[in-house]
Amino acid sequence: MIRKSIRRLAIAVIAILLWPATPAAASAMPEAPNCPIFPDNNVWHSSIQNLPIHPMSAAWLANMGGSSRLLHPDFGGPYGYQLQVVDNTTPTRRVSFDYADESDDVAYPFTASTPIEPASDAHAFMLNKDTCVLYELFAASWNGGSPRAGSGAVFDLKSHALRPSTWTSADAAGLPIWPGVLRYDEVLRGVVDHAIRFTAQRTDRSFVWPARHQAGAARDASLPPMGARFRLRADFNFAGYGTQAQVVLRAMQRYGLILADNGSNWYYQGNVAAWPDSLISELKRIPAGAFEAVDASSLMVDPNSGIARGTAGVALEAGWHSRWQSQSNYLIMSPAQVADFWIKFTNTGTETWTRGIWGRQANLGLNRDDKEPYRLGMAADWLWDDRIATTFTPTVAPGEVGEFRFKVRAPSARGVYRLNLRPVIDGTVWLEDQGVFWIIDVR
Repeated sequence: MIRKSIRRLAIAVIAILLWPATPAAASAMPEAPNCPIFPDNNVWHSSIQNLPIHPMSAAWLANMGGSSRLLHPDFGGPYGYQLQVVDNTTPTRRVSFDYADESDDVAYPFTASTPIEPASDAHAFMLNKDTCVLYELFAASWNGGSPRAGSGAVFDLKSHALRPSTWTSADAAGLPIWPGVLRYDEVLRGVVDHAIRFTAQRTDRSFVWPARHQAGAARDASLPPMGARFRLRADFNFAGYGTQAQVVLRAMQRYGLILADNGSNWYYQGNVAAWPDSLISELKRIPAGAFEAVDASSLMVDPNSGIARGTAGVALEAGWHSRWQSQSNYLIMSPAQVADFWIKFTNTGTETWTRGIWGRQANLGLNRDDKEPYRLGMAADWLWDDRIATTFTPTVAPGEVGEFRFKVRAPSARGVYRLNLRPVIDGTVWLEDQGVFWIIDVR
């Protein structure tokens, strides 16, 4: 009875600490928590872990500086992109554009206080937190109250709409800039849930979905096109990188990089924030040779929309669902021996498993809340008596594979023991009972 009371109290405390005041929006910023940076099923949030390697991958990497090139974080200190969050009370003005035929001719919440990038591109970014509309300008100038810009683009962040085909934006690829910017608040939170924009010096005179525009140096298929997607290889060793750097590395593996503009090879963009110098130094050590280009065409539903299919080959079912994929071997163990195990389930539902948020965290449970293994002393650093572990990665998006890593202590008495396992979203629902079990043979 005491153990049950302690468990109920622990669950209550977790729920109080972790239950969000409002549902978390994809990539939403603290300054605009109700504005997703595009919906969860937008291409910016698509996992590319299981996509095939593009046949031009090696050629593209060779023409982007080769495998010895290191990625460069184009932010830190005073550098980076800066967003101004505005609301419906912010005054708006019409902007005169150099490329008016490919710019959105609307009133922009561009004021004398709007930050303008001090670099040559002079970008300006404004987000209306009341409407969730993002405004981006290239070569912006306040011009004494008669604002001018090279080009301007407007994006409804609750929509999947792309710009008209062949139109530029404030970026050469015709894509929004801010959704691909790496933000320090995301890194601090422990989850970067989107692709990161980057640049290449020479590109092909073509673009691939979701890009809408090109500014290529030559018509050459050995050069990467705008919109090309690259991922950090699954075998890249995280050893030697700190916790925050690993957050970025995981995003590069899961969501990858999107080629969005011409510039120095492998420069990727972040926001103006208090980035630690030590973290920036770590992010400069990522080798380009650890990346591979992927063919993301299977994600496309409509060439004029950013909505994306789930991971190729995975049929998704509305709500919370899972499917067993694989697990480590059964072991013959000595009494009281502690051993490491792992098991993998595919998220076959439409909801993202999110570690640390009650009601969204996927746990590996003992089926029917079986407490006998706990009474036999088999728990080794488990969550509690009938919950063994949670996902190794902070999030597992629809179609992705979630891995549970855990330890088991063999009972002191020799014999054959069985652990009946089943994933559960505590506070929400048990996932499918697929008859998954482990045999622990103690000799």
